[in-house]
Order: sequence, then structure tokens, then C-alpha cells
Amino acid sequence: MRSLPTAVHDPPPTPRLALLPALGVSASAFLLFALQLGGWGHALLALSLLGAVLVSRELAKDLALIGLGIAIVSTTSVVASVDWDRFVTIGAVLLLAVAAPVLVDRLLLRRRAIRFPLRTGQGWTRLEKGYIVAVPFLGWLILPFYFLTSGVYRNWPHLADGAEVGRFFVGVNFVGTWDELFFICLCFALLRRHFGLWTANLLQAVIFVSFLWELGYQAWGPLLTAPFALLQGWLFDRTGSLLYVLIVHLLFDVVVFLAIVHARHPGAIGIFLV
Repeated sequence: MRSLPTAVHDPPPTPRLALLPALGVSASAFLLFALQLGGWGHALLALSLLGAVLVSRELAKDLALIGLGIAIVSTTSVVASVDWDRFVTIGAVLLLAVAAPVLVDRLLLRRRAIRFPLRTGQGWTRLEKGYIVAVPFLGWLILPFYFLTSGVYRNWPHLADGAEVGRFFVGVNFVGTWDELFFICLCFALLRRHFGLWTANLLQAVIFVSFLWELGYQAWGPLLTAPFALLQGWLFDRTGSLLYVLIVHLLFDVVVFLAIVHARHPGAIGIFLV
């Protein structure tokens, strides 16, 4: 069995009370993104970060970086749109939500706690290679049924012409890439510095799924997005490779794109069963 990358070794012991502010930060994302309760969400986020200061200085630094990203994302709606003004605004806000914590980590805290390890020098196992093949197949099988039977495809733009379809394709892939940079390399990796694998993974999944709910994955969407978020965290912990989880996510998102176009324009893409 191959050795795990250094970045994902079990963290040093953390005070038991550390879980409370971490839970608060994750819950604030649920209030802000899923429930759209801005005042309550920001208040819980601030209270949780204050609590982290009282528990552990290092924990407070890492939760503050996560909280900074969450707060930046909360400044705008992330409901999918291909209108140029929303397209540019959402893109700029999401970029800032990653860039600001990285800059604070590097320049203010003088650390490199946030990293984006594209390659680890280790090969992927047969199981990991097989999963890359299985992901688009499972998406092809499940996603059209989800979008059409739930009607949530209406949460995405109508896609009136080729230009809008093109912007939609770019947007889907941009957000998919950002998901891995923010939720996995930032939120999960920082939480993993203080908590065990599944504690950190569940905490990041709450933030991940809450964001995806606002984006449009509603109705019974969390039954799909929650396992996906947990698998991405587990795979990153196992491989230490951003490249691997990014390939998985973008392959899945290609099917998301095709399934939504199919739902919006029946007959345009004749590759699905539903």
C-alpha cells in the first residue's frame, strides 16, 4: 500500500472544544447559501471565529481564512446566469474568494498552509483510474433523470443561442474548477490540519453542498452532491493530488452541461435514456 502524501497525515491533537467553532463556520455557510439568511449567517460566522480565538490560535487562523472566503462568496448571488454582467461578477467574486485567503496566508500569516498540489509524483491505482471512467458513466445514467424529474434544470439559464451555450460551458467548467480550489484545497485542507479525515470531510461537505444548493442543485440534489463532496475530500486525502480530483469533477461537469442542454432543448443531444 502506498504511503500517503505528507499533507494528509493525521493532524496533531486538537482541543475537543475546537469542533464547536468549526461547526459554526460550516453552519454559517448553510445559513448564507442554502437558507439565504444573511444576517444570521454572518453573525454565526463572526461568533464562531471569536470562539476559535478562545480555543486555539492556529485553529482561529485557519477558520478565519475559510470564513473570509465564505464571506466574500456571500456578497453576491451565485444563481447560474449567462448574462454578461452576472457572468463577470460571479467569476470575479469566486476568484477573490480563493485569492484573498491565499494572499493572507502567504503575506500576512507568513505561511503556506494553502497549497494546490497538481502532481505528487505518485501513480494512480487501478481503482482510481477506474473511478475516472465510472464518473461520467454514472453522470450519464443519473443526471438527466435528476434534472428532468425534479425540474431543477429550470434553475439554470434557458440558453437561447450558441453564444449563451458557449458561456454556459465555460461557466460550468470554471465553477467546477473553483469548487476544488476552494472546498477541497482550501476548506478541507485547512480543516484537516486540526481534525481527522471524516470530521474535516463532513465539515467541508456542509459548505460545499450549501453552495451547490444556491447554485441550483435543489430538490433531492443533496442526495447526489453530498456523496460527491465527501468522495472528493476522501480522494484528495488519499491521493494528495488536485489534478486527480479536478479531472473527476470536470468529467462529471461535462455531463452536467450536456444534461442541462438536453433538458432545456429536448432532442438536441440524443445520447441520454431520459
